[in-house]
Amino acid sequence: MIVIVDYGMGNLRSIKKAVEFLGKRAKVTSDYKLVKKAKKIIFPGVGHFGKAVKELERRRIFSLLKERIKEGIYFLGICLGMQLLLEESEEAANCKGLGIIKGKVKLFKGKNLVVPHMGWNQVDLDCGKIELFKGIKNRSYFYFVHSYYCEPQEKITAGTTFYGKEFVSFFNKENIWATQFHPEKSQDVGLKLLNNFLNL
Repeated sequence: MIVIVDYGMGNLRSIKKAVEFLGKRAKVTSDYKLVKKAKKIIFPGVGHFGKAVKELERRRIFSLLKERIKEGIYFLGICLGMQLLLEESEEAANCKGLGIIKGKVKLFKGKNLVVPHMGWNQVDLDCGKIELFKGIKNRSYFYFVHSYYCEPQEKITAGTTFYGKEFVSFFNKENIWATQFHPEKSQDVGLKLLNNFLNL
């Protein structure tokens, strides 16, 4: 069973439709038992770092997600779902993320830099090593909507993008894959990446 984590915000319907378009079935849920049984977990995200953490805790699945990831379940974090894997974010002082990945989430800053970063942008991909990039060309365009970016302190970067500065737009650590861009909004190339994850 594929579980799409329901935390009361985010683009849950669009990722579910994308999964179903690819011929798979997914359940949008925050039910403890279903998350516990899931074979794969997708955590899509649009929202506030701190509010998302509080909502996961309220639904009693914050610690469970950490547990399932550490067990080795295939996990795909998208946008906020990527950021929550890190330890903390400038968006929410004194609020701790899942802490699966060492590092911090930072706000884009720069003269004449429009924030949020919104629209299509290229991703420099490490195509030779990452299973999710199978059939995807380097420097393909993906769709972004975000004001914050991940700065992991581990050597897990598998894709970077330039927006005022080069930032990590994709990382992979063992059973964890995470994208700052939205594959479900990135047309054929995004669906290809998502399909690669579903077929792992």
